[in-house]
Amino acid sequence: MSPFSPEEDNYVRMCLLLTGISPRAARIFFDGEFAPACLYASLKKYYNNLFDLKKKHKIYQSQWNLLFPKHPDVPDSKTFDITLMITLLRNLTPITHPHGGYDCLPSAMETTPGADLARIKYYRNYLAHLDDGKVGTTDFNTAWDIVSGAIKRLGGKQMKEECDQLRTKTLDQTNKEIMMNIKRSNEEITDLKESLDSLKRSNDVLQCDHVEIKRSHEVLKKAHTEMKRSHEVLQDDHTEMATEVKRLKTIHDDVVPWNIRGKH
Repeated sequence: MSPFSPEEDNYVRMCLLLTGISPRAARIFFDGEFAPACLYASLKKYYNNLFDLKKKHKIYQSQWNLLFPKHPDVPDSKTFDITLMITLLRNLTPITHPHGGYDCLPSAMETTPGADLARIKYYRNYLAHLDDGKVGTTDFNTAWDIVSGAIKRLGGKQMKEECDQLRTKTLDQTNKEIMMNIKRSNEEITDLKESLDSLKRSNDVLQCDHVEIKRSHEVLKKAHTEMKRSHEVLQDDHTEMATEVKRLKTIHDDVVPWNIRGKH
């Protein structure tokens, strides 16, 4: 296999930072808000809130199964991904939300836990949407400083040291191949989701067409009924006209003398 370029190396390091270290930092903060020993009780307390989030598709069925596993299992934050933890923190705790929300990159002035979670979420999305699996040096340095700073504030100084080590250590070929395989898998998942969305849109169009066809059928049926009624009216009018013509003919025959009528 050919050696990785510096841009591909940057991509792999960012993947390891955002999928390996940042979730653990977020979990440290999460466990501070939802004590592991009381996690199940806390989730039961907010059951109605969580169910509303599920109905709004902000919590998926797979995540719901982690929150409320079948007995005798109990929920464990170690099974929660960072997306689920952020969803719970932003909806069930009084943490300060970033000024621009959780889908934008907060300004450097915002250093609250909510802003740091938004930073991690932003760069995870950024990485997921890279088509070529490469990160330029300038973008890499900027992103690394922002994300590692958020990790330090959420997880502590020791986790910042892990970030510094990951930034400079030599990555073996196995690390790189694993991360590139993960990227390819994510691309396949994205393609499948797009295909599913396309099928769903097609189904929606077909349903709309079916409704239109049904509506058109009803209009045609109504028009046919009107035409049938009009035809019946015309038949009645024709019968009346024939009767009237016959009556007038009879009157005409009665008023014309027989000898003149015979000539005609």
